[in-house]
Parts: sequence; C-alpha cells; structure tokens
Amino acid sequence: MTHSIGIIGSGNISGAYLKIAQELGLFRVAAITDLDLGRAQAQASAHGSRAVELGELLADPEIVAVVNLTPPGAHAATSLAILNAGKHVYSEKPLAVTRADGQAILTAARARGLRVGCAPDTVLGAGLQTARELLDAGRIGRPVAATAFMLGAGPEGWHPDPGFFYQPGAGPLFDMGPYYLTALVNLLGSVGSVGGSAVSAHAERVIGSGARQGQRVPVRTPTHVTAQLTFAASEASEDAGGPVATFIASFDVQASELPRTEIYGTEGTLSLPDPNTFGGPLRIRRTGERDWETIELTRPFQDNARGIGLADLLAAVDHSTPHRASGELAYHVLDVMQTVLDAAEAGRTLPVDSRAERPAPLDPRPEWLPAGLG
Repeated sequence: MTHSIGIIGSGNISGAYLKIAQELGLFRVAAITDLDLGRAQAQASAHGSRAVELGELLADPEIVAVVNLTPPGAHAATSLAILNAGKHVYSEKPLAVTRADGQAILTAARARGLRVGCAPDTVLGAGLQTARELLDAGRIGRPVAATAFMLGAGPEGWHPDPGFFYQPGAGPLFDMGPYYLTALVNLLGSVGSVGGSAVSAHAERVIGSGARQGQRVPVRTPTHVTAQLTFAASEASEDAGGPVATFIASFDVQASELPRTEIYGTEGTLSLPDPNTFGGPLRIRRTGERDWETIELTRPFQDNARGIGLADLLAAVDHSTPHRASGELAYHVLDVMQTVLDAAEAGRTLPVDSRAERPAPLDPRPEWLPAGLG
C-alpha cells in the first residue's frame, strides 16, 4: 500500500526523504510546503511533487502523515498542528526543545490515536543493526561500559546561517547528541541517571562563509558537554547493575583522534560506526585476540537511507505493530539531554524520570523493502 505524505520544510534534508520515497514505493510525497514557497517549488518540481501553502497541505484528506523538517524551535508547534489535522507526524530530531513540549506532542497523539515518529533513523541502518545483532548474541559478553564522542569545531566555518546552532535547544548536545544517545539506548536500554558538566569556549562565534561571512553570533547554550550515563539495569544484569557510559559532545575541539563509539563487554569490545551514518565500519576484538576483526554488515541500508524510520512507522500503522523510531524513544533522549544540562547546573547526579522500551531489531529483510534494494 502506498501512502500519501506531506513535507513541511524544504531544506537540504528534504531531498533525502524525497529520494527514499521513490526508492521504497511505500509512500509518495504528495505535497511540500515551506515559509519560502519558491524553495518548496524547486524541490517539488525536481521530484514530481507539488508545492502548496501549509493550510492546504494539512487539509488534504489523502495525506496520512507529515514529515516535520522545520528548525528545532518550531518542532513542537508544527508537530501539534500536524496532529490536530488528524495526521501522523514524523519529526526531525530533536522531538522538541523542552520536556513540556515533548510531552504535549505525545499526549496529543495518544488522544487522537495517531503515531509520532522521530529521527534519527540511522539506528535502523546496516552498521548499528549488525552491532545490535552481535550484542544480542553475546559476542562481547555482558555490556559493562561505553564511550561516545562527538567532537568538532562547530558549524560556523561552513554553514552560512549558523546562529540557531548556538541557541537553547541546540548546541552540540541537542544538535548531534540524538544520534549518539539514540544509538546507545537501542543497544543498551534506557538511561536511569546522569551526571554532567557543561562549558563554552567562546561568547560569540564568527560566521566563516556565505553572505554573512565575518558577522558574529552570540552563544547562548553550552558548546562542550560531558555526560556520565548510568543505564537502567536489565533483568539479565540486575545484580551487576546497568552499564555506564561517558559521552562528550563538543563544538570546541579543533582536532581529535578519539573513536566515535565503543561498547566494552566482559568478553570483548565493539567499535561502532559513526551513528550519523547508516553503514560501517564495525569492528570487534574479543578477549585474547591480538587484532581487530572487521565485521561484514548483515543488514540492509548501508547507504544514506534517511526516511526508513517513516517507512517503518507507516508499515507499523498498516499492521498495528510498534514502530521503532518512536516518539517515546525520542522523548527519552530529550529527557536525558535536558537532565544532563540540569545535572551540570546542579553539580550532582540526577535521575532520568522517563523510560523507553528498547526497540525490536529491524527485520533482516523488512516486508516493505522492494527486491533489489538494501
């Protein structure tokens, strides 16, 4: 069954959703809108869709779900408008920039019997799904700890309008943290408590490209965040407690040789690929081995496949099953990030109130995946 969807926001990321729609055939983009309708028209013309005003898109009875690609500060209001129009919503990350807004989205969806999905869906890609398979099979024993690092110099060197990256609800934690934290929750389960430290190297940033090159933007959110995560204990490891992880997200690092993510078990280590990608490399080194082994990826979607989370949501609607890139998972990640900042301000470890069920692994060959793809 091919579903009709709409897209709100026609920036660069919209092209990925338009591309995957054509490849999968599970949904078609019936309409696109944007504050700049000319930009929406350009995307629509290139992909066989149509550009319309927001009200027309939300009123279209054929559209069953809408992808929310607005800036983070507009995510909550836009998602609520989509739900109020009686349509499922799939949002870019983060779900919202405050817990209250995130809860409002989930409450509105439950009241209307609608689904909320949220990026990132990179966790459904070949790299992290193969890692999940190894972890669940006990290839490194019981997970004990993990490290994750997102270290860079910030987007102002290449982004022509980077101001929003330095506002509350953004920064390295909210902008890139969802990739790493969503991956860790998929692999290790819910986070139970966090500690944190947060600083900023500069009060202003200088735009390095585009029409505004040389202009300064104020920094109003931490740009280097260190988090200590303690995961809730599973039934299998309750006596030993849950794994612990160190996560650092920074726009203040000029160069680094740290890995993206590693998971340490009682019988070995997994070295994971960049969680902002779908493929590898994925490596393992077990106790007693002298060299790392590169693992062949056994799952589909090694290339950029942004939008498969939406495909999984629509298939789940058809079959009345849970979808994986869920609003509840995205809310837990939002709650974790906000609690990290709260812990940094309080100078102590704080509990994370929310929980999210560890999503089921993606089938090795999802029924909605056309032959020849993946």
